[in-house]
Amino acid sequence: MALQDELTKIKNDALTQISAAANLDALNQIRVQTLGKKGALTGVLRGMKDLTPEQRPVVGSFANTVRDALTAAIDQRHTELAADALQARLAKETLDVTLPGRPVHEGTMHVLDQVMEDVEQLFMGMGYQVVDGPEVETDHYNFEMLNVPKNHPARDMQDTFYITPEVLMRSQTSPVQARTLEKHDFSKGPLKMISPGRVYRRDTDDATHSHQFHQIEGLVIDKHITMADLKGTLEVLAKHVFGANHKIRLRPSYFPFTEPSVEIDVSWGSKAGSDDVTSKDNGWVEVLGAGMVHPNVLKSAGVDADVYGGFAFGLGPDRFAMLKYGIEDIRNFYLNDQRFLTQFKQEG
Repeated sequence: MALQDELTKIKNDALTQISAAANLDALNQIRVQTLGKKGALTGVLRGMKDLTPEQRPVVGSFANTVRDALTAAIDQRHTELAADALQARLAKETLDVTLPGRPVHEGTMHVLDQVMEDVEQLFMGMGYQVVDGPEVETDHYNFEMLNVPKNHPARDMQDTFYITPEVLMRSQTSPVQARTLEKHDFSKGPLKMISPGRVYRRDTDDATHSHQFHQIEGLVIDKHITMADLKGTLEVLAKHVFGANHKIRLRPSYFPFTEPSVEIDVSWGSKAGSDDVTSKDNGWVEVLGAGMVHPNVLKSAGVDADVYGGFAFGLGPDRFAMLKYGIEDIRNFYLNDQRFLTQFKQEG
């Protein structure tokens, strides 16, 4: 029969091509061309419609035999080619276990975290508790509890990110102090705390300013707390962070939540501690603000201002790190530049 002869030729040609297939892609192409819907075998079988009823079963059976033979040949060749491909890949990707390993570079804590942890450890050693609080704050705790009512001129000192008229990104960590003071039970002892964290203000980023920075604020409330206690505490802080040879001085200032209020300078540079106030390089650098807690702040928290008093202070770890390490641009802290960050590896 003519169709059987065609089927036999297709089979022989396909078997030759299958044996010669060099890779899996070539083998798949042979399968499609021979057994696919538009393949040679299918094309021949379309001619069965012209056969007599007696011829069709014979040709159909022969066609199935050819299909089975080709399918088996393709499967066997596929197994062979897959094994060859695997061996070639293994040979190419062989590891030389005698090569030295790649060094693992140990990371280090970010310089700002180092400074903040150092300050926290210092104050914890002096009996302070470290208290955290929400960064999304209410106007009540961020301003009103701190003696800054609505429309108070002091609000112009801070350009705040408002989410709603009553909800904002905290512009200082003082709200944590207000919340803690409000809950503190003085029958169990004085309140001594610091509140470190991120704060946010609408500021133009440059070498010395950032819309996001860090603060550590401290608060001590008890009976018979004086300005001398504040000065002694800040002297310990300055000498711990900057070195034992540094001195501090207090200058009158204004903050709505403290009265009296002071700015704290630390002796610095070649003229450290100079009293020559007319010189631009008189050896003093401003580092933080502080003061005695305003009675209105105590009253807002339900504390008897006639019995209790205390001091508060606020410092910027970013500013401390810039001074301590001679960093000129605050933006370096946030660029994740490994060349910069790896300079501040922790000791020990």
